[in-house]
This record gives sequence, C-alpha cells and structure tokens, in this order.
Amino acid sequence: MTQQISEPLGPGLTRVWEVSDTVLDTHTDFQHVVIGTTEQGVTLFCDDERQSTEQSQLVYHEALLVPALLLAERVRSVLIIGSSEGVASGIAVDHGAELVDHVDIDQQAVRACAEHLPYGYSPTELADAERGDGPVRIHYRDGFEFLATTTTRYDVVVIDLPDENTDESAQHNRLYGADFLRRCAAVLAPGGVVTCQAGCPTLWRNDTLIAAWQRFHDVFGTVVYFGSDEHEWAFLSGRPDPVTDPVDVMTATLAAGTGYRPRSIDAETLRGCSVAPYSVRACGPR
Repeated sequence: MTQQISEPLGPGLTRVWEVSDTVLDTHTDFQHVVIGTTEQGVTLFCDDERQSTEQSQLVYHEALLVPALLLAERVRSVLIIGSSEGVASGIAVDHGAELVDHVDIDQQAVRACAEHLPYGYSPTELADAERGDGPVRIHYRDGFEFLATTTTRYDVVVIDLPDENTDESAQHNRLYGADFLRRCAAVLAPGGVVTCQAGCPTLWRNDTLIAAWQRFHDVFGTVVYFGSDEHEWAFLSGRPDPVTDPVDVMTATLAAGTGYRPRSIDAETLRGCSVAPYSVRACGPR
C-alpha cells in the first residue's frame, strides 16, 4: 500500500513523496522514522523530512565529507556526529582514517538503518562498530556530552544532522550553533577541519545557510563553501588557521590520488561549486 509523506520545505510549501513498500514506520525516543521505497529507491525519512535516498545518498555524503577530507592537513582520526546511515564512516575509513568515532543519540534509528537500508552500515559492520572491533567505534550519546568528555584530537569533525529549523523544541538545533562549532574546533588536531550540512542555497529558503555562513566565519580562519550541483544542499568546511587558496590545496590533494576516490566530485566540481551564492556572500560575516 502506498502512503504519502508531506515534507515541509519552507513557509507555505511542501513536497509530497509517494512511498510504497514501507518496511519501517516507528517512533524512536527522539523522532519518527520511516523507511520505504520511493521513485528514488529505498528512502529514509525522519520526522517527515527526507534524510537520504538510494539514488542520491552518495552525492550527498561525498559533498559533505570529500571537501573536508581534502582540506585537512592529514586524516588519521575522524569524529562524526549524527549521520545514522553510516555512509560517512565508510568514506572516512576508505580515505585512510585509522579511527572513526561515530556519535549518534538515536540507537534505534542507527540500527534500523543498518537493517533496512542498502547503503551505509550492514548489520555485521554495525555490530563490529558497537563492540569497537575495527577502526569505527559507535557511541550512542549526545554530541555536546561527547565533546565535553573526549580526549581524542580529530583531523576531521563531521556534523550530519536533520535540517536546522525554527522549532524551539527540536533538540538538534543546538548542534548547529556557534558554541557547538567552537566545541568541535576545540577537539581538532592541528590542520583539522569541521564540516557541516549548512542548508539550501535556494533564495527562498536560504536563511539557515546565511546563518551558518556567518557562524563559520565567526569561528574559523578559513571557510570553504561547497554547493552540490547534483543536490539541493550546501556544505561548509572550516579550519581554525588561515589557509591561502584552500580550493587549490583541495584540488592538489585530489590530484595526488591517495585516499578515497570520489565518484561525484572532480577538480572542476571543486572549483565550480566553491563559490557561495551572491545572496549569501552579500550578507558577509557578522
């Protein structure tokens, strides 16, 4: 039986998904999770928002992670906050990370993704990560709490959460704020990078992108924008230290041919997608 999910996009606007073959419809302690088949393949929804689809998830996760991996001085240790599917963990390991700490508050959602999604963790891989058997260690904890207690210094910190919104009761919104970014920057190793999904560049829904742009410039000495040309999201990477021509650094690292080989990003993509929309740049840092 087909069901419809109305995804809120902005004031007065929704996108309707036709979902067939629903394999999971459950309320965890933190959110409403639905996994089913859409025209884009197996799809994950959290609180009626599409989080990832079989067709486009790799484009999304590469846009989130690859620029940061290329900008970081080295990649030996990675911290991932959110990202229940586990794709980001796999990319980090393929790039050469020896340690990936994956922190997600919602154990039920992570295990559901491993069981039902054809991408990300397999059940066996997740079980290994839960035991800490291998480079990936999963921690079912609050991101703020984890940052306050970890003694590890990370080369890349990845923030991959549901969209920032205006709902004051949405607990994940606090993980987008400047204080949280500063806490992420505080656990970086020298030359480390923080990366985050920063919202949508479309003019009529770019408020969160502008806010993220200003926060990143408040916190980091180097900020790199990446607007996915095959998706509807923008991403920001920040390094505390100033880097001259950071996109040149990224393209040179990519050309070196070591680490993860992206399937949706090449040097021309890095150059073409690293200019933020004028409406964002015109707002400038605060």
